Parts: sequence; structure tokens; C-alpha cells
Amino acid sequence: MITDDRHCIDILTQISSGDTALQAVAFKTLDDHVNHCVKGALASGDEAVSAEKARKLLEAVHRFTEIGRASCRERV
Repeated sequence: MITDDRHCIDILTQISSGDTALQAVAFKTLDDHVNHCVKGALASGDEAVSAEKARKLLEAVHRFTEIGRASCRERV
């Protein structure tokens, strides 16, 4: 689009669309992780495995929300 000398607003709209699509994929992946990996670890009854899955889940949520906050700050 840039090499085609498209309007800046058109380029920004496409970037925003891509960002929205990636966020949707991230939410779906997080949902699948919780409903498969974390749920399975909790159902196993193994406290160490459950604790590790919970820790990793919280780390992923933290990273994901940091990305979201950064994205919101950029839009202001």
C-alpha cells in the first residue's frame, strides 16, 4: 500500500484491522489453553502441575494485558 502511494488513513485502517484480527486469535488461543491445558492440569489432582499451569497462565495474561494497554496508549 505504501509503494502504491495509498492514503495514510487507508494504511492505518488496514493496520488496525490486522491488529484486531491478531487480538481475536490471541483471545481464542488463551481460551483454548484455559479450557484444555489448565483444566486438564487441575483435573489431574497433581498440585505441582496445577500450580505450574496457573503460574504460566497468569504470566501469559499479564503479557497479553500489557500488550493491550500499550496498544491503547498508542491510540490516544
